[in-house]
Amino acid sequence: QVQLVESGGGLVQREGSLRLSCTASEFTLDTYAIGWFRQAPGQEREGVSCINGRDGETYYGDFVKGRFTTFRDTRKNVVYLQMNNLSPEDTGIYYCGTDLWAGCGGEVTVTFDYRGQGTQVTVSS
Repeated sequence: QVQLVESGGGLVQREGSLRLSCTASEFTLDTYAIGWFRQAPGQEREGVSCINGRDGETYYGDFVKGRFTTFRDTRKNVVYLQMNNLSPEDTGIYYCGTDLWAGCGGEVTVTFDYRGQGTQVTVSS
């Protein structure tokens, strides 16, 4: 059974950084596209990033504006979301997900067949 597990969330001050990790069971993370999305209380889900399974090409939500980077370590089978220059508006639960497709389809998305339980990110002002 496909399982994704996020980690690395926490409390950080404005303009701080966090690195989130997404690990998987049952498959290697360079096989399928892996996306990140987030949800803040009372807000709709928001697509953060996506990395293609084959070529590693990445896509980001417009709000990222160069602050976040998603990349993977194939030896460790981990996909990361490096977040810099965080603001309180970035507060929310961050999830990684996959549809077990090779590509992201050129965009970020918020719905996946499989996703983890999420990790909380809180940015204080």
